[in-house]
Amino acid sequence: MISFIQRLHVSRICREGLFSIKSDVFSFGVLVLEIVSSRRNKGFVHHGHNLNLLGHAWNLFKEGRELEIVDSCIVNSYHSSEVLRSIQVALLCVQQSPEDRPDMSSVVFMLGNDLLMPEAKQPSFFMERNIVNGEMSITTLEGR
Repeated sequence: MISFIQRLHVSRICREGLFSIKSDVFSFGVLVLEIVSSRRNKGFVHHGHNLNLLGHAWNLFKEGRELEIVDSCIVNSYHSSEVLRSIQVALLCVQQSPEDRPDMSSVVFMLGNDLLMPEAKQPSFFMERNIVNGEMSITTLEGR
């Protein structure tokens, strides 16, 4: 059922022309989070909750623990300030409202410069999965 809904949504996006530059920015943000964590958003599993990768990254960011998302295999091979900046830019890219997402030239500028960035808002597709008896349901969490 979920796969059908996703295909229907993609079909609607293509048919109605809702795919945009902001969709590319969103995808870039997801890709950055996947690279930093070495985990895919699709099928992401965490022992402490049922959130997807975006929800997990968002919660860590809100709690000031965003470096916990970094793959343990690369812990000693990066500058924390660069990774923190990458995570914050990724979260700006996946904000729920496309109007709040930066364009790619702004993303490149933010990644390459040490400047104050806007505060990220809740990501889009921030979902909690409930798995009961092998069946999965999705709950979209709304921000305050």
